[in-house]
Amino acid sequence: MFGLKTEACFDSAHFLTEYYGRCENLHGHRWRMVVYLEQDELQTEGTMKDMVIDFGCFKRDVRAFAERLDHTFLVEEGSLRPETVAALESEGFSLTILPFRTTAENLARYACEQLRAEGLPVSQVDMYETPNNCAIYRP
Repeated sequence: MFGLKTEACFDSAHFLTEYYGRCENLHGHRWRMVVYLEQDELQTEGTMKDMVIDFGCFKRDVRAFAERLDHTFLVEEGSLRPETVAALESEGFSLTILPFRTTAENLARYACEQLRAEGLPVSQVDMYETPNNCAIYRP
């Protein structure tokens, strides 16, 4: 088994619906996302011969995903009234509406699914919401 690992960070705000504690309020994180690839065999042809994948391609794809979430307000679909969303957008705020509660666990799964859909053999995503706390997702 061969593997690679890279990471990227993004800053975003969120809140947790139906949560009774400090995280029910709007707050932000510097999310640190660590992505692992795994493959039984190395590639056998072309420029990526004897590699899982070129590190440059891997880093580019992971950082592009992080860039899409950077400096946005991560909003669970249906958690805010439509007029609130419209007001935020009319003020020029960047919102990313997601079909799930914006927990670290769900963000790790979302990153994994999105990167796998781009063709990366992702085996695990660690999503740190603080330097000491992370959620782990393995498909």
